[in-house]
Amino acid sequence: MASFNKVILIGNLVEDPELKQTPNGVPVTNFRIAVSRRFQNKDGQQDADFINIVCWRQSAEFVKRYFNKGRSILVCGSLQSRTWTDNNNQKRYTLEVVADEVSFVDRKPDAQTSGNQMSAPAPYSSASEGISFEEMSTDDDLPF
Repeated sequence: MASFNKVILIGNLVEDPELKQTPNGVPVTNFRIAVSRRFQNKDGQQDADFINIVCWRQSAEFVKRYFNKGRSILVCGSLQSRTWTDNNNQKRYTLEVVADEVSFVDRKPDAQTSGNQMSAPAPYSSASEGISFEEMSTDDDLPF
């Protein structure tokens, strides 16, 4: 049987992420993001879904270092369900996204400005990667 489990979300952190470690010393962080729905409800308000996210190892450390409450984040991962029995002997269930990748969505906050103003990100340059391109004189030189 074929299966496919891929989740891609963009949302805002509901709270500051808290970095923890497993007994074996593996970094992990759990946080929630609010993802706006595409349509407004009957009252004209835009509802949001609150999604639990889990990040492990370097991704967990990255999120803790660069993200805080209200910041936009892109999360790619897979959906996972877990069940357990709590201290009151009640069976519990959760559905969460286990992040494979996390990334910035908005610009980096500028320390020089106050409030919600943002600075433009540094532009990407292939020259900074040591990549050079050959100038082609006409379309006739193209290999396709």
